[in-house]
Amino acid sequence: MIDAQSALATPTVKRREDYQPPDWLVPDIALDFDLDPATTRVTAVLDVTRSSAHDRPLRLDSDGQVPLRVLVDGAAHNDWRMDGDTLEIELSGSEHRIETEVEIHPDRNTQLMGLYASGGNLCTQCEAEGFRRITFFPDRPDVLARYSVKMTADRTRFPVLLANGDPIASGNLPDGRHWAEWRDPFPKPCYLFAMVAGDLSANRASFTTMSGREVKLGIWVRADDLPKTEHALSALQTAMAWDERVYGREYDLDVFNIVAVDDFNFGAMENKGLNIFNSRYILADPDTATDMDYDAIAAVVAHEYFHNWSGNRVTCRDWFQLSLKEGFTVFRDQEFSADQGSAAVKRIEDVRGLRAAQFPEDAGPLAHPIRPDSYIEISNFYTATIYNKGAEVIRMMAAILGPESFRAATDLYFDRYDGTAATCDDFVRCMEFGSGIDLTQFRRWYSQAGTPRVAAALDHDSASGRATLRLAQRTPPTPGQSGKEPFVLPLRIKLFGSATGAALSEQQLYMLDQPSSEIMFNGITERPVLSINRGFSAPVIIESDRSADELAFLSAHDDDPFARYEAMQQLMLDTLVTTVKLGRADHHAVIEAVRRTLEDPTLDRAFVAEAVLLPSDAFIGDQLEVVDPDAVFRAREALRRDLGKSLTVLWRSVYIEASQAGTFVYSPVAKAARRMRSVALGYIAASGAEDAADLAFAQFEAADNMTDRQGALTTLANGTLDKRVAALDIFYNRYSTDALVLDKWFQTQALSARDDTPAVVADLARHPDFSLANPNRARSLIGAFSVNQRAFHTAGGAGYRFLADHLIALDKLNPQTAAKLLPPLGRWRRFEPARAELMKAELERILAMPGLSKDLFEQASRSLNG
Repeated sequence: MIDAQSALATPTVKRREDYQPPDWLVPDIALDFDLDPATTRVTAVLDVTRSSAHDRPLRLDSDGQVPLRVLVDGAAHNDWRMDGDTLEIELSGSEHRIETEVEIHPDRNTQLMGLYASGGNLCTQCEAEGFRRITFFPDRPDVLARYSVKMTADRTRFPVLLANGDPIASGNLPDGRHWAEWRDPFPKPCYLFAMVAGDLSANRASFTTMSGREVKLGIWVRADDLPKTEHALSALQTAMAWDERVYGREYDLDVFNIVAVDDFNFGAMENKGLNIFNSRYILADPDTATDMDYDAIAAVVAHEYFHNWSGNRVTCRDWFQLSLKEGFTVFRDQEFSADQGSAAVKRIEDVRGLRAAQFPEDAGPLAHPIRPDSYIEISNFYTATIYNKGAEVIRMMAAILGPESFRAATDLYFDRYDGTAATCDDFVRCMEFGSGIDLTQFRRWYSQAGTPRVAAALDHDSASGRATLRLAQRTPPTPGQSGKEPFVLPLRIKLFGSATGAALSEQQLYMLDQPSSEIMFNGITERPVLSINRGFSAPVIIESDRSADELAFLSAHDDDPFARYEAMQQLMLDTLVTTVKLGRADHHAVIEAVRRTLEDPTLDRAFVAEAVLLPSDAFIGDQLEVVDPDAVFRAREALRRDLGKSLTVLWRSVYIEASQAGTFVYSPVAKAARRMRSVALGYIAASGAEDAADLAFAQFEAADNMTDRQGALTTLANGTLDKRVAALDIFYNRYSTDALVLDKWFQTQALSARDDTPAVVADLARHPDFSLANPNRARSLIGAFSVNQRAFHTAGGAGYRFLADHLIALDKLNPQTAAKLLPPLGRWRRFEPARAELMKAELERILAMPGLSKDLFEQASRSLNG
């Protein structure tokens, strides 16, 4: 054994262009766990094969472990050394059996990667590079192995032992312990390995596949939480049936288990046959979960199940291809959710999320293509770009191909690459082969960062009856990419008559693939109004010359729900931006557009609730060259107040109507009523009505569900009266033992628009129930506060110091979570000079800290210098 230096002076940058196939493959691995929270002993037996004619040693990754023994073909082997955290073994033949033994300490694992303790249970998280924290292995996604797992543990403390695949055998031991064996027959990368040991109970059901096989389903939670799993179990069965119907994909094992844990860095993990979930995406009942929680649970359960094919059966060759599985699967879960309720509202929600998280990412120092070229820490690239923009890229391909060709192409992809590690190029080639469409230029979406901007100008010659639409695209520079080639932009376009409201053209899908282009429309006998990017057919920013009257017209007459919503939002945005820049603006057009929308009996109330909401402070700021958070807040509050006052009778009528829904039912109609009720209450409060707090408090006390209760609490939390304090105290006392609901209590206060929110948040960070060790709790307070534009950017920089202090502290516990909370500081260039310098100084302070993780180092250095 030879020791080598264990760390580099500076973090290593990994580059996509440097990819090389693995030198050694591992067709089979057997793992034996002697489980204990303090010290777990892991024995790993790897069957390894040399992948080609080379003489390079076998290199097995780890993260701090020291091998207790190393055997080769059953015998002690001395020709090995530690090269940093890598175990390097010299081997002479082409096939060998390698056995290693290590000890790990789950109860000390605050990073929540590898094997760790949570709520008295033991569980794993291995994506992206957590398996190396469990045992020695080539920890890369293109090494696929069949796993056999044996677990031995105390029978009283850990009565349930679960792993990937199907159960094989189990038994009791005379010393009070027991054991279980599981085997997964499908080759998988090590990031999909999972095991759980704990005192858990299961909500069980079954699903019969389209070929007639019965699959046993189980959702495992603490016994007290079993009643809260019905919605998740129903969502799982619905998702399994949907994937068979829409994509022809059938589940392949005899069991499918989900385990909910309290401490989790992500939302959930698609481990083959054993999904591990953040409990917030499993547990729900009317008293503790909002309608948005119910919707999110169904979407995340579906997303992780869909990964069984788009991620597990076909995985990614390397981590640069992450969007191959995540972008495609987000698209699949979005379409699934759209099929369960209002497709229009789902599209609005998805685009709102894209604009809130991904557009700023594309416009800032952390911009990257959906297939990055380099990284220091791959966990930093689990981003809105990879997931949400990646889904939009798949959506555009689906639109270009059409439903039949897209289904044929996805069938080809699954069939051709089943059981392998594929690339984004492999996926696009299948789209081409399945449709006969050349996507060469379309591939720029994978290599270029940035959000394209499309200028659209419509001219009309009434004498000739000809309308000309002039389009031009440009994409601003992003870090490392100063020049951009034209994208392929599929734009859905339609013209309406300004006088009659009638359609003047059929909807067309126009491919803008040049820097500029013109479209001619003949036989246009009245002045046309342009409806463009209908359904948000391309993830772009439209810059049009449409007037306030035209936008108001579209908000009332467009037959595409998303385009109708978009026209309203643009009308509001234009008004708000004018107010910020000039200090005043005419609100009349917005007020009348909202009035018409509220009074239109043909509109789905779920759509109406979304359409009449004002854009967020952050999105308004995104439209400005330099952001002044105070001016943005004043402009938005002034418009909210005018809308509340001018339409007060209508808001109260809507509120009363929405309050007639009766007892809680989770249905599209009931959800729409509850959403409309909260929106109306917010506008009544914004109007300054004297009874607004009484109205909100009455709703808070009478609510039979969390949606109504939290809607009222949010209104009260923004107020100044005593009822605010009373409601917060009542809420805390009622739910102080429910961690997920207590997260809502912290988050509601962190998002408050009150002047004293920074001070309140600082006090909450010292609350006995606050802990940085739990990612959900950290996100509920620190994360929520950092996206509260007004409070976070308070003059003097207290918000910036608060965030930096907690990121430095959190980095010592959980670098991955710390790094994900840093981006708000990275937008420092967008703000006026005084705030920008204060934000920059905090980034510099973070980077100066000794012992900084590579996770936080990468995010902070890119944010400062990008």
